[in-house]
Amino acid sequence: MALFSGIDHHPILRQIGEIADGLQLETYLVGGFVRDGLLGRPSKDIDIVCIGDGMVLAQAVATYKAVPVNLFKSFGTAMLHWDGWEVEFVSARKESYLLNSRNPSVSMGTRSDDQMRRDFTINAMAISLNKQDYGRLLDPFNGQQDLIDRIIRTPCDPERTFSDDPLRIMRAIRLAAQLDFTITPETLAAMTAVRDRLGIVAQERIAEELHKLMATDRPSYGLKLLFGANLLSIVLPELQKLSGKAQIGCHSHKDNFLHTLEVLDNLVKHSPKLWLRWAAVFHDIAKPLTKKFDPIHGFSFHGHEDLGARMLPKLFKRMRFPTSKEVLGYVQKLVRLHLRPIALAKEVTDTAIRRLLYEVGDDLEDLFLLCRADITSKNEIKVQQYLANFDRVQKRVLEVEVRDKIRNFQPVITGSIIMETFALKPSAQVGLIKEAIKEAILEGKIKNEYQEAFDYMLRIGKRYIG
Repeated sequence: MALFSGIDHHPILRQIGEIADGLQLETYLVGGFVRDGLLGRPSKDIDIVCIGDGMVLAQAVATYKAVPVNLFKSFGTAMLHWDGWEVEFVSARKESYLLNSRNPSVSMGTRSDDQMRRDFTINAMAISLNKQDYGRLLDPFNGQQDLIDRIIRTPCDPERTFSDDPLRIMRAIRLAAQLDFTITPETLAAMTAVRDRLGIVAQERIAEELHKLMATDRPSYGLKLLFGANLLSIVLPELQKLSGKAQIGCHSHKDNFLHTLEVLDNLVKHSPKLWLRWAAVFHDIAKPLTKKFDPIHGFSFHGHEDLGARMLPKLFKRMRFPTSKEVLGYVQKLVRLHLRPIALAKEVTDTAIRRLLYEVGDDLEDLFLLCRADITSKNEIKVQQYLANFDRVQKRVLEVEVRDKIRNFQPVITGSIIMETFALKPSAQVGLIKEAIKEAILEGKIKNEYQEAFDYMLRIGKRYIG
């Protein structure tokens, strides 16, 4: 029977099947291509399993298409590109795992063995590519029904499945978020039961799954699943610690974990940027460390934005996130500045705006998005009031930017000019004079124009030199 409308619209599948027939290799289409085809989702990759030597089939296909093929003999896989598709070939196999490794011992297996080793039922379906039964669906674990029911479960014992390869725990969470599926209770329970096994997984692989999760339309759903399965305390304990309300007398504070997820949801509607989304996750990360209580004023988290930015280098290093200025520096900047525009609503001064523009540089629009997403409350009237105030601030910021051109500005008086004027060598005095000129420009005392700045330098220079 035909699997889904459109399988014959992929002529490469028919051609691979014909080549497999010529080699007398039983061959199947498997994995995400099958799942996504049934769901009507686009897919970029094609996974082929054959009963026999998958590399022989890959080489024959590569010869037919006249394209290069990459052979990974230690993994028993091969990969080539065909008309924009990435096609991977593997021999049907069965696997066994050692306790201290997620890298299996592999031996040749049957189609049934290969389907049994798959992570989830919705990924364990296979379509025959051989001519005699081309398009026939083999679905021993009822994955097609699980697609209809929108659930994620394992083909075999879930605790054994996740213990063998704990990265499957992260894949289950990510896949649930991508597809908006539910993970069955017994599957979630097994994930929690073997949670400590995540310790044998390379942090880079966990980070990769987290980035894929953050790129989905509902990353907050995945983070809730991690929290509910008691996995967040292992994967990202700083986020776990945000959880919980507090009430002392008439004073209370909200659950900062749920607030963070709400901010993330707000942001996702307006930006696909991965690191902007991570900035939303980390924007309140230091609140547990800055939490204080005053009987009169209640709870406060003063300085959490600065401490949060200082926490990120160590966190990024541990998580194996990029530590470049373009990534880490960008997230730090947004975390450190995320309260600044909202604070301007109380008193919008040109000086404060110029300082913000100078510090945020090219990331002003992203900071605005984060700040707007950070306006949350169960009281919708309050939300609308805060948004109206923020609109007013944003308008003033843009007006000052157009007028003063402060964003990314560099003072027209350079260190070389200062040294030449005062006959100085490179020294602390040069830096102090240059900083004073920059401050005068930001304060609005002088314009960032050569003659005005030069005259100001002459007036203050001797003070620093003396």
